[in-house]
Amino acid sequence: MLNDIKIHFQELVDERSWKILKNELTELEPVQIADLIEKLDSPKSDLVILFRLLPRRLAKDTFQYLSLEKQEFIIEGLAVNKEKIASLLNDLDPDDRTAFLEELPGEVSQRLIQMMSKEEREITIRLLGYPEESIGRLMTPEYVAVKPYYTVAHALDHIRKYGRDSETLNVIYVVDNHWKLVDDIRIKELILASPDQTISEIINDHFVALNAYDDQEVAVKVFQDQDRVALPVVDTDGVLLGIVTIDDVMDVQQEENTEDFLKFGGLEDLDQSYTKTSLIEMVKKRSGWLILLFFGQMLTASAMGYFEDAISKAVVLTLFVPMIISSGGNSGSQAASLIIRSLALHELTMKNWWYVMRKEIFSGLMLGSILGVIAFLRIFVWQKAGFYDYGEFWFWIAMSISVSLIFIVLWGTLSGSMIPFVLKRFKLDPATASAPFVATLVDVTGLLAYFSVATMLLSGRLL
Repeated sequence: MLNDIKIHFQELVDERSWKILKNELTELEPVQIADLIEKLDSPKSDLVILFRLLPRRLAKDTFQYLSLEKQEFIIEGLAVNKEKIASLLNDLDPDDRTAFLEELPGEVSQRLIQMMSKEEREITIRLLGYPEESIGRLMTPEYVAVKPYYTVAHALDHIRKYGRDSETLNVIYVVDNHWKLVDDIRIKELILASPDQTISEIINDHFVALNAYDDQEVAVKVFQDQDRVALPVVDTDGVLLGIVTIDDVMDVQQEENTEDFLKFGGLEDLDQSYTKTSLIEMVKKRSGWLILLFFGQMLTASAMGYFEDAISKAVVLTLFVPMIISSGGNSGSQAASLIIRSLALHELTMKNWWYVMRKEIFSGLMLGSILGVIAFLRIFVWQKAGFYDYGEFWFWIAMSISVSLIFIVLWGTLSGSMIPFVLKRFKLDPATASAPFVATLVDVTGLLAYFSVATMLLSGRLL
């Protein structure tokens, strides 16, 4: 059905049936119109015209659902009509407007800010004045507050008068005469209370608030713990500045998850989407880790060079090098993934490092033993079935590989689980303990362990 709607509107745009389009667009929800603008295969100029057909309120709601790329070219397309741009920017919710302006070049942001009404310009400048990635950048000043001495009837009248432009009416905030936050109250409690009761009689002075200067990740954690749709934002004196809603926090969480995901893959965070990132910028973002890991892998060649004499006498050992180093790298990446995720969810803290180490020692020994037994059986079956002749010392070759796997997998799990704790201890992002980094570390040390064990067990036999 959605595809049918897209085809229908694509035909109307292609035929330039603007009058019909204007009538039919008003019957759609903002999110549907935004989806059409994102997906229609039409020139940008036509999409700008389509957007200009929208009534003021519908245009404001639709703009908030558009991607940054589409928002930018809509603004560019409206550049000839300053009144239209000013109207659009003034109508946007302050937090959405701030997020949009932050992504634009400084001179463009300043030019757009100057087009706003004095009141909206002051709000925007104040929001942009908070540190980057602070809760102050997320908040909106559009909320409803009442005083403790209001009666319930007075409070409801106040909400009817001022609540139309509020971000949410699920929760009403109670402030004193100096706008210091006293409590918050759910709208359900107000509706069910007696009209003659005062607000002070139905509040309990227990509330949760965010500090405007705290990091946005704090907001994500508090929302997860409190299960709320909105939370108040105060300054250091407890004065109510605004509110943060769950939709804005979900956007932050998505950005943080994306950043951690890229770091774990050995990538720097992209400033723009993949399609908007230039080839040169993409290479810059990816080359740093690749070069670092390449130098790390050079140590693998050095390690093998150190055991060159042993390798020349027992070439068969090299057959199992990929299996050995990949097992260690995989176990390390698994452990790193588990610990980084647990740290991010606050299931683990720095105090839990010894608990994790004990658990990973036993996990590593058990996992290494499982792989060691499988490797031993593989060589045994291949030798007895005649698939490959490992020579008269096949048993000791199998033992070398099995014992090496136990040590290497154990080392991989310990490295992968402890490195995030070490990074966190030095106030670095544990996500930088990426899979490629852990794998490279275990590759080099794993080779040393493998050839050391093989040299010890095969000495006087093959070596």
